[in-house]
Amino acid sequence: MTNKVRAAGRATDAAAPSGWRSVFPPAQWLASYQPKWLKKDAIAGVTLAAYGIPVSLAYASLAGLPPQFGIYCYLVGGVCYALFGSSRQLAIGPTSAISMLVGLTIAGMADGDPARWASIAALTALLIAGMCCIAWLLRLSSLVNFISETILVGFKAGAALTIALTQLPKLLGTKGGGESFFERLIVLGGQIPTTSLTVLIFGLVCIAVLVLGEKYLPGRPVALAVVIVSTIIVSVTSLAVHGFSVVGALPRGLPEFHLPTLRVRDVDGIVSLAFACLLLSYVESVSAARALAQAHGYEIDARQELLGLGAANLAAGLFQGYPVAGGLSQSSVNDKAGARTPLALVFASLTIALCLMFLTELLRNLPTVVLAAIVMVAVKGLVDVKEIRHLWRVSRYEFAVSFVAFAAVLMLGILKGVIVAVLVSMLLIIRRAARPHVAFLGRIRGTRRFSDIQRHADNESIAHVLVFRVAASLLYFNIEHVRQTVWAKVHEVSEPIRLVICDLSTSPVVDLSGARMLAALHGALQAEGINLRIVGAHAEARDILRAENLEARVGPIGRRYSVADVVDEFESGRAADSKDPHQDTEQAVKTVVSKPD
Repeated sequence: MTNKVRAAGRATDAAAPSGWRSVFPPAQWLASYQPKWLKKDAIAGVTLAAYGIPVSLAYASLAGLPPQFGIYCYLVGGVCYALFGSSRQLAIGPTSAISMLVGLTIAGMADGDPARWASIAALTALLIAGMCCIAWLLRLSSLVNFISETILVGFKAGAALTIALTQLPKLLGTKGGGESFFERLIVLGGQIPTTSLTVLIFGLVCIAVLVLGEKYLPGRPVALAVVIVSTIIVSVTSLAVHGFSVVGALPRGLPEFHLPTLRVRDVDGIVSLAFACLLLSYVESVSAARALAQAHGYEIDARQELLGLGAANLAAGLFQGYPVAGGLSQSSVNDKAGARTPLALVFASLTIALCLMFLTELLRNLPTVVLAAIVMVAVKGLVDVKEIRHLWRVSRYEFAVSFVAFAAVLMLGILKGVIVAVLVSMLLIIRRAARPHVAFLGRIRGTRRFSDIQRHADNESIAHVLVFRVAASLLYFNIEHVRQTVWAKVHEVSEPIRLVICDLSTSPVVDLSGARMLAALHGALQAEGINLRIVGAHAEARDILRAENLEARVGPIGRRYSVADVVDEFESGRAADSKDPHQDTEQAVKTVVSKPD
């Protein structure tokens, strides 16, 4: 991207729009739109449509819906996102993980009724739209940051294996079957002797072409070429008699406006399905949008993305579609094809509309094994082997957390796997918050600074002094861990402790329970002849400590006192004691506060 384009992007971002312009991004980027971008957006739109049509056909089969439903998602979702989304290159449509989640979950809700299946899928999209609006109103966009990337690595890998296993029967030309991952694996193993070698070879060739095209022709509609060539081959040869199943005739024309015939209360479990889809779509969309925005020198509005996704899912639910999201693969195609603004999505929708009106008959003989090949190539990107190895090398704990999410998806299914992943993320946050690191400090040689003596063994210990620092706020749910850790350390050291210094410089907040814990710690230490001093407390923390009368008990806690100052006072007091054994040691470590800070 040229500097001029980057400058235009930054200028638009810096405008800080307000009012209706803040919720309608086209009013922002259209003002700086350059005529030369029109050609690039048009080419990108046509390229995206060429990529999206075969992929959406494949993903619709994952969702258990007629293939045209996937095309409808691309058709209406992209246009509506262009009106409300903040990313200029993000492409909206069905994704593999969401399609699989919808297909597996609705299978237990639809009772084998195709009309009910489609209605549940559309109703799920409408629910997501409603949830997006509520989240936008309540400014909940930041909550997604609590979902750990480590969890997502494991979840995506599990989802990829689950999706691939559902496509293997199509690749082998067998029936498949089973409900859970391992049941499908057992059923497929028993059907291997009935494999159609012709279908298998055809599918493997398609996979090889797609993989090579992805490597050597990135951003090009290789999948569309595979679809066209395979359709022609099956149409003009006798391969159809060798076990090939085909897509069949697709309905011509644009989708009709259609409200779902069901209500939320008619379908048990649809709310949890919608929430899981929202979580996946928002995480995937914002991650892709941020990566693209960073490459082009602008910023996205994470809160505005809720409106963009809500609008896209609203349109999908009203026009015979199912939940959609912004995927990295289709967005990369859009970006590499030269998209400059969301207008590229409008051109993509126009191209898809023309295909639906005039070209659907050409896909009648498209083999379903080709769709399976497209899906399997697409989901391989969900398995981030490099990141998994990195987790194993850097943190076995993080690797274990990722593996929990991976195993949950395989054993419980994608929907329950999502829920387990969310719960694991929340428990991980709670665990870390409840058990913060308590560092015991030593003096850096030749300085008046103190740091963690466990990490820096060459730090100097101060005789008869224990200095600790909590790497978190002192709050009601972690104070017991802090108290026990400090108390254990006091009794662990070989030499008797006469002074404990609490450094609160890394504790931005101290609540009432935290202040009372320090008061109780002071009382317990004093009973054993040990003094407590508090330094480095932030302004609000000092206020609450003084309100609990801590300053009168432990000595000054003003901002002018440091760990080094208190240590100096203690050491000078010890020197004075050696001269006058009747001097009160406590006075050496306490001074009167002249004026509160």
